[in-house]
Amino acid sequence: MPENSDYKRIIIPAFTVLWMAVIFWFSSAPAKESTHMSLSAGRMAARIFVPAFDEWAPEKQDAFAEKIDYPVRKTAHAGEYAVLGVWMYGTVNSFSGRKRVCRGVTAWAAASVYAATDEFHQLFVPGRSGQISDVLLDSTGAAAGILLCMAAASLIKRQTRYSGETS
Repeated sequence: MPENSDYKRIIIPAFTVLWMAVIFWFSSAPAKESTHMSLSAGRMAARIFVPAFDEWAPEKQDAFAEKIDYPVRKTAHAGEYAVLGVWMYGTVNSFSGRKRVCRGVTAWAAASVYAATDEFHQLFVPGRSGQISDVLLDSTGAAAGILLCMAAASLIKRQTRYSGETS
């Protein structure tokens, strides 16, 4: 039976590639379809966070969804890349024995390069465009996910060290 680290070297990179495919799929949606998805997400967020949203007239609901469309899109960008950052950090972590900061920088660089290629890809999607600002936002989202992983790893290491001292 393979060791636990062997599984990590297969499963984590597989999920990383799968998540990259999900991002690619979202980016492949033509502008009209992408707008429909983000407006639907805006309506869903409004149902959760805005009291009595369902009681509003449909025109008012649509206007509200359109008003929050930009922040919804940008939050989605950052969020999907935060998830990629987590998976990318796990992938680099499963193969590298380097220091944690070096692994974090490597994961961030890989996620940032993917963000740039994703925006380039959007230049060829009907009605879409590649934005440098989105590459920066995606890279920031990836950094947030990676920093979260690094903080969690540090806390776990500290907790393990602390429990080992009290035994």
